[in-house]
Amino acid sequence: MKPAIAVLCLVLNAPLLAASSSRAAEITLIAPGGVKAAILALIPGYEKATGNHVTTTFGSGGGTQSQVIDGGAFDAPIVQPPLEKVIASGRVIAATRTPLAKVWVGFAAKTGAPHPDVSTPEAVKKLLLGARAVAYPNAASGAAAGVSFDATLRKLGIFDEVAAKRKMTRGGAETMAALAHDEVDVALTFISEIVTEPGVEVVGPAPAAISEPTRFVAFVSAQSKEPEAAKALLAYLSSPEAAAVYKARGMEAGE
Repeated sequence: MKPAIAVLCLVLNAPLLAASSSRAAEITLIAPGGVKAAILALIPGYEKATGNHVTTTFGSGGGTQSQVIDGGAFDAPIVQPPLEKVIASGRVIAATRTPLAKVWVGFAAKTGAPHPDVSTPEAVKKLLLGARAVAYPNAASGAAAGVSFDATLRKLGIFDEVAAKRKMTRGGAETMAALAHDEVDVALTFISEIVTEPGVEVVGPAPAAISEPTRFVAFVSAQSKEPEAAKALLAYLSSPEAAAVYKARGMEAGE
């Protein structure tokens, strides 16, 4: 191995080496469902590298943020912006802020079915107005994909029209099941929640002019009993190896 490459590897792996040099730690991670598939794929690699064990709990974006602010027990949370209340709560160590990835709300189709045009705001508006029924996660339950898409509908000026025929779901998996079972003819959620479900496939993201990506940011808890192990976990979840896992699940690593 060339000296420069060897040094780089040591730098990247330093937190993991530090974590693995002491006793194995038990750490807890809480996160929104939109990043679940990627995190579950990454955890075994971290556990193998460190000997630590990670217990994960997934919920809605809003629910996870409330759990942090209300002082739930965890070593590391993954949350979605806005982050002001999370940091102001004092429940996380602000200096450990670690951007992991971002994901877009996307449209799905049944596997093998024709893909509708979602390339422009005008095409999306036409699709939604012409749909029999539209399914997406319920913003009222804290689902970040639903919050994002409600904002998209308002930008398009068709919130009320779509509200009259929408099917609110408890998350991405339920949304995709509604499409696969022909309960609706248009369904959308985070792309990371489409690629994991049977019977459906990604059509494409909502256009950037009417939809912004949702970002996932990790912290170490201010009350963590295993702060070094939690820091090592964040280093692993933001590593180049992790970037490939995010990409495979419809996400983009980084800020």
